[in-house]
Amino acid sequence: MKRNVRVMKFGGTSVGDAQCIERSAEIIARAAQSSPVVAVVSAMGGVTNRLIEAAQRAASGEEAMACEMIASLRTQHETALQALVADPAERSATGAEIERICAHAMNLCRGTALLRELTPRTLAAISSTGELLSARLMAATLRRLGLKAQAVDATELIITDDQYEQAEPLMEETREASRRRLFALLDDGTTPVVTGFIGATATGVLTTLGRGGSDYSATILGAALDAAEIIIWTDVDGVMTADPRLVPEARTLDEISYAEAAELAYFGAKVLHPKTLRPITEAGIPVWIRNSFAPDRRGTKITSAGHRARNGVKAITAIGDVSLITVGGRGIVGAPEAVAKTFAATASARANVLLISQASSQNDICFVVPSKEAGKTLEALRRAFAPDIQHHQVEHITVDHEVAIVAAVGEGMRGTLGIAGRIFSALGREGINIIAIAQGSSEYNISFVVEASAMKKAVATIHKEFGLESASAPRSETHELQAERA
Repeated sequence: MKRNVRVMKFGGTSVGDAQCIERSAEIIARAAQSSPVVAVVSAMGGVTNRLIEAAQRAASGEEAMACEMIASLRTQHETALQALVADPAERSATGAEIERICAHAMNLCRGTALLRELTPRTLAAISSTGELLSARLMAATLRRLGLKAQAVDATELIITDDQYEQAEPLMEETREASRRRLFALLDDGTTPVVTGFIGATATGVLTTLGRGGSDYSATILGAALDAAEIIIWTDVDGVMTADPRLVPEARTLDEISYAEAAELAYFGAKVLHPKTLRPITEAGIPVWIRNSFAPDRRGTKITSAGHRARNGVKAITAIGDVSLITVGGRGIVGAPEAVAKTFAATASARANVLLISQASSQNDICFVVPSKEAGKTLEALRRAFAPDIQHHQVEHITVDHEVAIVAAVGEGMRGTLGIAGRIFSALGREGINIIAIAQGSSEYNISFVVEASAMKKAVATIHKEFGLESASAPRSETHELQAERA
């Protein structure tokens, strides 16, 4: 039987300190009055980065520094506990949990320093410490507010493969484990507070879902529980028509589709983890993006249908800190194996290819990867094409670090004539040079490469061309939001 469960995920800024945890706990407590809630929490803002640094310092032999960093995090969470919980027994019990979790992280750092080796499995275990801590703080705060609440480690719920730092869920096993554990708590009137970002293999070894993976945790659990909806609480009002740092006139979108949200996440919109929507698309579970610092604001609703933008384009996004790699030369014309060799080499370097473009003449193949992956990708290509370069079949393999990707996104672009013409005419009027272009067969986006220095101007130009700053204002609050407050 389908239950009216809501999954609420709180990001690092929403649990960033005692005041933020208090505010988020009040959101959960209010929502729990009308329907069962499963909360998913990230680590406090910045904590995961510090844990990774501690692990890396330990691997370099800096054991004392690594342990000092863990001790600092323990103090940070103990200070938050003092502010959040007054009851001596509750404070003592939660404090003991904080001490236990931090002691385990310290022991892992000591072992890493002794071996001078940081394995993916150990890094996953150390980097997950922040979620374990914040779940305990949130559960304790909810109990202080009068709820029955319990911290639940996602290692009991989300069963994954053994890719320790980029694990993928095994959904059948996850569904069974999550429903068994969480429904028992919900039936008892207990609000579970689940650690985001982490899971475990079938044998119980901790894994992580990748940086920013707490969003992914929420939708995995939402799908497993057949949730009524998923709400991702963050520090922005929702998905915007553009990054407001690039376009001050950008506005919050009222509603978008799964496909549009996935394109925006892939092309740099940081409000969603790129994998977030995978688990729930088939089930059609709505996802809300809302602001925990302004919980009365409606936010953005993500659904299977969304709604069509009047001009086709719904939002503009951009990715900086990327590099354009080009493999070219007259010798590869009509040589299909050149394409296969290019991407076999790229795959061997485990590079994330963000955009691909090839001229019909096949003189050049160019693609974009994150700048941090450009070096290893270039090395892999030069090894793969060494004989071809020697015989002048391939004339050059080059990299340009001073580029950016800009993408125009909208389901309404499909079948709307003249979208590409308007985009490129507007960019031409502003003197913005286009280096490469790509458009998927889905026609949900047109993406192109420009000089990095022109990224901001390109985004603002397209945003203005399609009148995204003057589209209709968000609707008044819907019955969904009103029901939540009832």
